[in-house]
Amino acid sequence: MVTFNLAYTAPINPAGASPTLTVPQIWAGLQRKVRRAQDFVPIIEACDVLSEETDERTGNLKVVRDVRFKKGFEPSVGTLVRETCVHFAPRRVDFEQPDGSTIANIVSDGPDGALLMTYAFEWRYPDVEEGGEEARALEEKSWKTAKTAVHGSIDTIRRLVKDGEIQ
Repeated sequence: MVTFNLAYTAPINPAGASPTLTVPQIWAGLQRKVRRAQDFVPIIEACDVLSEETDERTGNLKVVRDVRFKKGFEPSVGTLVRETCVHFAPRRVDFEQPDGSTIANIVSDGPDGALLMTYAFEWRYPDVEEGGEEARALEEKSWKTAKTAVHGSIDTIRRLVKDGEIQ
């Protein structure tokens, strides 16, 4: 078995980006991403929300969804993945997959006060041998996926704000 723990961070409002996104707008975008993942992450084809409930103990919203990944980009559990998405308003959403893989979408402040978006991944591949060629190829693909997902999410949120779909 091989597990990749990796994270990718990008500035949300780099120089020249317009409009400048606020934390409430980014949070609205992340909430929408849970329900319409295909609009944010190019390797996802479809997303169906199966249930929503608020955890009485924490007050966090928990959404269970089925996500269909494009062929060639699927995680170890296949193209159709049931994920549990836990909201930690207004700065984080965690995604848990059946094989134990996890993804965290985190909005933070940098040392200069600039907003940053980080996606942290723990990708598990139980049928892949550590140190082999397949593991190296999967790790490279995982880094590309991380970068694409972060930038795709920021770009989509910015477009939704421009289009007036997020205030």
